Amino acid sequence: MSTSSSHEVTQLLEAWCDGRAEALEQLMPLVYQELHRAARRYMGRENSGHILQTTALVNEVYLRLVDFPGVSWQNRAHFFAVCSKLMRRILTDSARSRRSLKRGGNLPELPFDETLFLPEGAPSDVLALDDAMNQLAVFDQRKSQVVELRFFGGLTVEETAEVLKVSTETVQRDWRLAKVWLFRELNSESRNGS
Repeated sequence: MSTSSSHEVTQLLEAWCDGRAEALEQLMPLVYQELHRAARRYMGRENSGHILQTTALVNEVYLRLVDFPGVSWQNRAHFFAVCSKLMRRILTDSARSRRSLKRGGNLPELPFDETLFLPEGAPSDVLALDDAMNQLAVFDQRKSQVVELRFFGGLTVEETAEVLKVSTETVQRDWRLAKVWLFRELNSESRNGS
């Protein structure tokens, strides 16, 4: 996204905060493609039988954003950070819903980006990742936020640093350590049959 578009996004976010509903209508075409790319990156890691499609994920994020009255948007990076958190929640809720007994019980698990965290063939799913990230958040909240912003939100190192108000070196270090921690945690779960 160009600097002028980034500036325009920030201005529209501020207008939306000020209660101008038409700002959201102008904002969505500017951010839709980027949201769709982030959703596609994540959904590309899912099983082909996944019931939630990329466009549906973006649309669900939009519907939840509309219900966020009074959010004080700081800038474009803050907006995408919130969107990444929403995507994570939507995907986790969807996985929990499919796994519940009421909806058919233990359906096949959904893999996530195995190239980042798991050795080939290790079982994993969104729920296991969410549980591991919640455990990481207890251990180190910022590292969990870095994973959420980078993995779910598709933010760059620089954008993540801006959102978290830390240096890019800190984000890179947290990203490396969080991947190692999650790799160990998820492999431990798969060995223990959890």
